[in-house]
Amino acid sequence: MERAALLGSGREAAVGPEIAGDVGELLVPYMPTVRVPKTGDRVYKAECAFSYDSPDSEGGLYVCMNTFLGFGREHVERHYRKTGQCVYMHLKRHVREKVTGASGGALPKRRNTKLFLDLECNGDINNDDYEYEDEAKLVIFPDHYEIPLPNIEELPALVTIACDAVLSAKSPYRKQDPDSWEEELQVSKHANILVQMDNGVRIPPSGWKCSKCDLRENLWLNLTDGSILCGKWFFDGSGGNGHALEHYKEMGYPLAVKLGTITPDGADVYSFDEEEAVLDPHIAKHLAHFGIDMLQMHVIENGLRDNDIKPRVSEWEVIQESGMKLKPMFGPGYTGMKNLGNSCYINSVLQALFNIPEFQRAYVGNLPRIFDYSPLDPTQDFNTQMAKLGHGLLSGQYSKPPMKAEIIEQVIKEELKPQHNGISPRMFKALVSKGHPEFSSNRQQDAHEFFLHLINLIERNHIGSENPSDVFRFLVEERTQCCQSRKVRYTERVDYLMQLPVAMEAASNKDELIAYELKRREAEAARRPPPELVRARIPFSACLQAFSEPDNVEDFWSSALQAKSAGVKTSRFASFPEYLVVQIKKFTFGLDWIPKKLDVSIDMPDLLDINHLRATGLQPGEEELPDISPPIIIPEDPKDGTKNHFMESPDIDESSVMQLAEMGFPLEACRKAVYYTGNMGAEVAFNWIIAHMEEPDFAEPLLIPGYAGAAFPGADKPGFAGLDNQPPEEMVAIIASMGFQRNIALRALRATNNNLEHALDWIFSHPEPEEANETSSEAMDIENHVNANLLAESDPEGPKIKDGSGRYELFGFISHMGTSTMSGHYVCHLKKEGRWVIHNDLKVCASERPPRELGYIYFYRRISS
Repeated sequence: MERAALLGSGREAAVGPEIAGDVGELLVPYMPTVRVPKTGDRVYKAECAFSYDSPDSEGGLYVCMNTFLGFGREHVERHYRKTGQCVYMHLKRHVREKVTGASGGALPKRRNTKLFLDLECNGDINNDDYEYEDEAKLVIFPDHYEIPLPNIEELPALVTIACDAVLSAKSPYRKQDPDSWEEELQVSKHANILVQMDNGVRIPPSGWKCSKCDLRENLWLNLTDGSILCGKWFFDGSGGNGHALEHYKEMGYPLAVKLGTITPDGADVYSFDEEEAVLDPHIAKHLAHFGIDMLQMHVIENGLRDNDIKPRVSEWEVIQESGMKLKPMFGPGYTGMKNLGNSCYINSVLQALFNIPEFQRAYVGNLPRIFDYSPLDPTQDFNTQMAKLGHGLLSGQYSKPPMKAEIIEQVIKEELKPQHNGISPRMFKALVSKGHPEFSSNRQQDAHEFFLHLINLIERNHIGSENPSDVFRFLVEERTQCCQSRKVRYTERVDYLMQLPVAMEAASNKDELIAYELKRREAEAARRPPPELVRARIPFSACLQAFSEPDNVEDFWSSALQAKSAGVKTSRFASFPEYLVVQIKKFTFGLDWIPKKLDVSIDMPDLLDINHLRATGLQPGEEELPDISPPIIIPEDPKDGTKNHFMESPDIDESSVMQLAEMGFPLEACRKAVYYTGNMGAEVAFNWIIAHMEEPDFAEPLLIPGYAGAAFPGADKPGFAGLDNQPPEEMVAIIASMGFQRNIALRALRATNNNLEHALDWIFSHPEPEEANETSSEAMDIENHVNANLLAESDPEGPKIKDGSGRYELFGFISHMGTSTMSGHYVCHLKKEGRWVIHNDLKVCASERPPRELGYIYFYRRISS
């Protein structure tokens, strides 16, 4: 048969026995483009780069045999047109109801040999009612010629090896996240055969203490005899006397679970015999042996507090609206997101952002253009992945209601069929968390910090004049006054959210709180269950008043006195953003330095008016502080004064820095703390950290005039083109000498904080659209959004600040459950189409009682006066 006839056989053509001999000849022209995956190659065989299509989807997934990128049926043609790559592997997983036998039971079939794709399973592949079968074939574009796999006899050896390597490739995210130890845990060899002693031991819900010493933290429950002993050997750095390990050496009981980590989702289990953290698939049964119900447990940090088990007051039940029959919501805007393992903070923030029209327009509205101009590897492009995620949430394509027949069947059988609704943000998380020590892990994180991290990425990657983060940006006026001279200094800074302190002293139920605390301590001492929780009720007006009051300035140096003095600082809004984000400062540190959360109820208003917080600037009768910098501490005996300007850093007690860093604080923050406290030791520096950790530049590098770290103005604003962040001309010249336009060099340097190496990487990862090259460099530098309220027009190099009324309406809030940012769970409530909706990972339901008073981050939109 002629090759032309084969290619003209249509889209659904397949290689039959009569033409098997022509398969090798057919592939010969494409052999140079077929590659075998090497070590380090990422093979995306579970998810499309532009959508959430997968082998489970109706059209399956196409994997390019050259780049190993995956594409759904809607997007594979784009990749073919852009790259000319013709050979793809088509992967499809079929799900069918099992055929019933004469007796009514399912016919036994061996399906394990039919499953060869390493996929995230949306359903239970061992479900008795369904059977799964994977199918693979090569497809040659543009004629969609199909070659079923395996086809060892007819395929060239190279193609066979490449196909086998693609099919056996592991998830690409395992290579990208080597620090995510949670994904590497193995099931303990003792889990299935663990013998538990029937000794009558029951573990109380609180008041735990090591049975061999007085330690009440880092405690471990031995799953064989129920003994509670302290640890020393585990990787989290908690202190202990090692009694748990001694007990294993003496008795040989291998498994222990860390008290305080037990949640409905699991617990931290350690195997002394295997000398590593392990998985125990029977952990619920093993804990129940000692009277612990996992479904009623919530994570805690130090074992001193019980989980909240009272159903009507626990924030876990109130925030998730447990016990209510919530109506599931489907369609555009009602798409859930899979929890990848403590990724609920990401899900909540993204659900809130894509409820804002400006974000919808910037990414989903521009989706065709973003996809068409995406780089050759769209998995590594921020704008592509934001557009993909926005489309996944807003299209309704991944949020379809079950058919009526299915609902009736589910009611009759009292069980649910496997549902494929919702999206998995694994590709997005891998990209935005790359290189970040916290977000790249599987540990729980602070949603507030992730929100700012995401804003930073948007600032660095926005295209042209459309920057959706403009809606959050505002100017803060800070008035600092020397208490002795009474002189003042006014400065302005950019911010993206309002941090509201919790005015605990203004609680309206102080008597109840005192009585509750006494009962709780008594119960803890007597090892009894705690009393019903009493939560502090804080008036919102008191929190707003606390925000507006002056704060003491630590280590204030008065330029009027030329010496240190007492100073106070007051913050006001120099502009009001279109969307106001309010963070309640619930997280603090206890006397034991352990992070904790203030469990409070604040009557957050639906309508908010903060016009009275408008900045006023220098007032008549006020005298400004002289514009004089404090003296620089210079090391003794400088050998060469000309070198001081380029010294890497001043003298800093590195031992104190490391002590603080071991506590988990950012290294740069530790360096600043030690420097600004005059090398007085770790304890004094720790107090400085506690006082300054809420500042936006807390973790930024130490910048001192006259040192290399401060060589470039504005470098303390990561990823943000600050008001004075003008890239050095010598760097611009270096990039221009490589053949790049001046405007591109400026943009790249601003986006990377004037880091030459990173700027070059930025240029190569942000190819300019053709129409952009026709625009003059000056026009590209100035982002021209026509807005009557646009400020800072005199400085086109700076950020755009939009101003307006200070009246707002609540449209969403993110709530946190748990005792600190290192643990717990996040849920998002959003007002859509006139009603409140709860987004709890994959579950999207109409809200019956939105818990406004327990939120952590609130989202307000401006309303016209």
